[in-house]
Amino acid sequence: MITLSREEIVRLCERVEGAQTRAYAIPKLTDEYPEMTMDDGYAVQTELRKRFIAQGHTLVGWKAGLTSRAKMQQMGVDVPSIGFLTDRMARPENSVISVSDLVHPRVECEIAFVTAKQLSGPDCTAQQVLDATDYILPAIEVIDSRYSGFKFDLESVVADNGSSARFVGGGRARYPAELDIPTLGVVMEKNGEIVGMGAAAEVLGHPAEAVAMLVNILHDLGETLPSGSFVMSGGITAAVAVQPGDHINARFQELGSISIRFAE
Repeated sequence: MITLSREEIVRLCERVEGAQTRAYAIPKLTDEYPEMTMDDGYAVQTELRKRFIAQGHTLVGWKAGLTSRAKMQQMGVDVPSIGFLTDRMARPENSVISVSDLVHPRVECEIAFVTAKQLSGPDCTAQQVLDATDYILPAIEVIDSRYSGFKFDLESVVADNGSSARFVGGGRARYPAELDIPTLGVVMEKNGEIVGMGAAAEVLGHPAEAVAMLVNILHDLGETLPSGSFVMSGGITAAVAVQPGDHINARFQELGSISIRFAE
C-alpha cells in the first residue's frame, strides 16, 4: 500500500536523484518516514525512472536484487527487489570505470538474460523465462548505495533503484538450452587475488527463477518485460568494495570472462 502523498514521493525522488547524479550520501529515507512501505519505495523508484527517461535516458532492462535465500532471510523478505537499467549505466567490457561519481562502489558477478519475447505476470515461471530468452551472458554489476555509512533498509534500497549504478555485459553469449545453468561457476578476482566464487544456483536455485519473480513484481507495478530486455538476475558472489586502481576479472564457466578497471 502506498502511504506517501504525491508531493512526498516527488520530494524523495528528488532527494535520491540528487544523491545519484552528484554522488553524495544521504540518510536512509525511513529515518524521516519510518512507516514507509515497499510500495512507497517502488513509487519513488518509478518516479525516478520517469524522470530519467524524460531527461533522455533509454530504458534497456531490469535487475533483480536480494536473490539469495540467505540475503532474503537476513532482510526479512520473501521476494527479491528490482531496479531499472538505462543505457547511461552501461559500460563496455575492458573499460575503465570512474568511481569519482559513485558513493560506495561495489561489484558482484551475475548471469544476464536477453529476451526475445515479451514476458508478463502475474504468474510468470522460470520455464517461461527460459522459453522467452534469446541468450544468456555473464555480467558484472557495479552497485552503489547512496545511503550514509552504507546503512539502509529494503524500502530505502528500492527507492534508490536497488543501488543500481553501472553494469558490464560481455564474455561469450550462449543459448540457455546448451547449458546446465544452475551449475555454472564463477570466480571473481580483484588485483589477481580471488575475492569471490559461487555457482549460479546461489540465485534462487536457478537464475531464471529470479527473472520470473522480477516479471511478477513488474506486473504489480503495471508493467511488462519487453522483448529485447537485458535482465540481470542477481549476485552470485557477495558484493566486493572497489576503489581507484583496482582491477576486477570475473571468470565464468562456459561463458568466458569479463575484466574492468577502476579509476578516479
